[in-house]
Amino acid sequence: MPLSPSLDSWQVVIVKHGTRSTTRSDAYMNYAFYGEPDGPHRLDYYLWVLRRGDEVVIVDTGYSREEGVRRGREVLIDPIDALRELGIDPEAGHPVVVTHAHYDHIGNIEAFRRSPVFIAREEFEFWTGEMARRVLFAHFGDRGAMRALEEAQREGRLRVFDAEVEVAPGVLVAAVGGHTPGQAIVTVETTEGTVLLASDAVHFHEEMERDMLFQSMADLPRSFEVLERLRAAPVVHIVSGHDSGELGRHTALEGALGGLAATIGERR
Repeated sequence: MPLSPSLDSWQVVIVKHGTRSTTRSDAYMNYAFYGEPDGPHRLDYYLWVLRRGDEVVIVDTGYSREEGVRRGREVLIDPIDALRELGIDPEAGHPVVVTHAHYDHIGNIEAFRRSPVFIAREEFEFWTGEMARRVLFAHFGDRGAMRALEEAQREGRLRVFDAEVEVAPGVLVAAVGGHTPGQAIVTVETTEGTVLLASDAVHFHEEMERDMLFQSMADLPRSFEVLERLRAAPVVHIVSGHDSGELGRHTALEGALGGLAATIGERR
């Protein structure tokens, strides 16, 4: 499905709200298979904001402060505070895209009580089903946030989609799977060209460059197929879900979020 034509392009704001220091063997699946020495590795945690004039689309909502502390993740800024620094009121009803239902992407979802929330059908059905209770999946879940998504469904705000959906002109969300059953990616038209927000379809750029999968993948063959799809995508930037160098690839945002945010494209 092609993106709808738009008079104005979007600006992408990449917000880093958390970080964690670990090892390469913890970050990559079956790391010993590569025959390389272990070493330090850092994961950064992001959410993304799309801005065009007064329009806003929020892509993922980070982890909650409580969940971050419980899991030993450093909280650099509360995601809701970060949005407010950008002049965004979570009560304003801006659309929210959930790329997948892991704790670090759906925390704080209860703060968006007036927003339509977009999520792939396969993703929502998986995380509300019995399989999600298995430890290897449940470890990455956030039951409180899932209850908030279920509440959004009861209120008629949940926008469950199959395959892909255009959230706004120039913003296309597509379910690709792999990392989770309904992992989604977001394609955005900007003044720099088409940008692909890979979320956790690509945790780190090395994952895509070297075919090294992250340590948790729901479907291994599909995960590799998704990497092939992204490599072939006609885009100017692929933005990863957790690469610690992601902000340095783009234009630093000044002000209160200095050091924690970067932009792609101009805001019009």
